[in-house]
Amino acid sequence: MPEDESLGALVAQASHHISTLVRSEIELAKAELKFDAKRVGTAAGLFGAAAFIGHLCLILASFAIAYALVAAGLATWLAFTIVTVFYLLMAGLLVLVGYRRLKGLTGMKRTRRSLRGLAGPEEAEEELPERVPAPAPRPAAPAPPPYTGPTAGQVGAHRESVSDAG
Repeated sequence: MPEDESLGALVAQASHHISTLVRSEIELAKAELKFDAKRVGTAAGLFGAAAFIGHLCLILASFAIAYALVAAGLATWLAFTIVTVFYLLMAGLLVLVGYRRLKGLTGMKRTRRSLRGLAGPEEAEEELPERVPAPAPRPAAPAPPPYTGPTAGQVGAHRESVSDAG
């Protein structure tokens, strides 16, 4: 019966449950990271191949545009400078857009939600985006009165030990 269990047995059970929960949360985080890492690796490889092919096309297109400007009457150095400045501006714009896209990453949503659920019902109501300011802190609750009940050494002292009960 549960009421006959000793404090030590209850503490051991609680410790076991907590360690099992922590291990489960770690496994969930590992699984999410592994899944995300595979997707990111595949996407990076595809982006790399596309970037290489695009770079080759960009070089050829740059020469074609520069020579078209020369054919239109510009000096060769000016035509190539115009093409170079245009591509530098485009590169800057692409870096800016890419940086903004990286700022929006929200990895491991399920793990965070699960961990917030462990924190308590008032903190796990709804997952808020990271950029929303935190609500104002609640006023501190009055401190509970000091504990005057039996200590851990006193609980169960009136029971017979298992070795004496035989």
